[in-house]
Amino acid sequence: MLNIGCHLSSSKGFLAMGRTALSIGASTFQFFTRNPRGGAAKGVDPQDVAAFLALAGENGLGPFLAHAAYTLNPCSADVKTRTFALESMRDDLARVELLPGNMYNFHPGSHVGQGMEAGIGLIVAQLDAVMRPEMKTTVLLETMAGKGSEVGSAFGELREIFDRVALPDRLGVCLDTCHVHDAGYDIVHDLDGVLREFDEIVGLDRLRAVHLNDSLNPRGARKDRHACIGEGHIGLKAFGRIVNHPRLRGLPFYLETPNELPGYAREIALLRGLWSE
Repeated sequence: MLNIGCHLSSSKGFLAMGRTALSIGASTFQFFTRNPRGGAAKGVDPQDVAAFLALAGENGLGPFLAHAAYTLNPCSADVKTRTFALESMRDDLARVELLPGNMYNFHPGSHVGQGMEAGIGLIVAQLDAVMRPEMKTTVLLETMAGKGSEVGSAFGELREIFDRVALPDRLGVCLDTCHVHDAGYDIVHDLDGVLREFDEIVGLDRLRAVHLNDSLNPRGARKDRHACIGEGHIGLKAFGRIVNHPRLRGLPFYLETPNELPGYAREIALLRGLWSE
């Protein structure tokens, strides 16, 4: 079965997210660990987590993808910004450990004029500071669109991070379809070629999740503007190939399209209809 879900609000807790996921036909979901534009993190209720894990077990929900706040920039030139990212990621990972075997996704960051080499070095230093051998959570680097001084829009940049971290086995990749398209990778006409290149540079065994987003921009625009599935430059046919590709179809897919719950329910049903058993 296609394992697909969407981004859900965590404001009412984990059990509420699980029930919402089931109500829209989802088999997994993504959520923010804290306010996506700020630093506040809601307290975790152990009883809520226990009830949620029971619901997930009964209904085959998961794996779940926790998403770091957008404001985190581990390779900023500003020490205070890097310290905030470090403290937030450390706290986030402690929370995600309450959901064993799941994943934590973050944007690698922007080097803001320091240069790619310096930016990658700072990201590696932060990962080495927060990852532990005993962790049950896999930390995911998200593929980026390449706007400004973003790190992670080229597969080689991700590979360099893997090569330099102390615990590469606790690290994976989340491929964002809008981002790789906007970064210049032709997933519309040459999905096989893009995945072959990813495999040669990073390794498909390190790909753990896929963000499904259409793009408002043509390939290579480096702008990162999400569109609903089938309403952008990637198109519905390409998404049919993506969810059915033999190297991708076993992964969890997470929608981040500009939708409310009814729209997500429609997209989940649409993509399930394109999936072949």
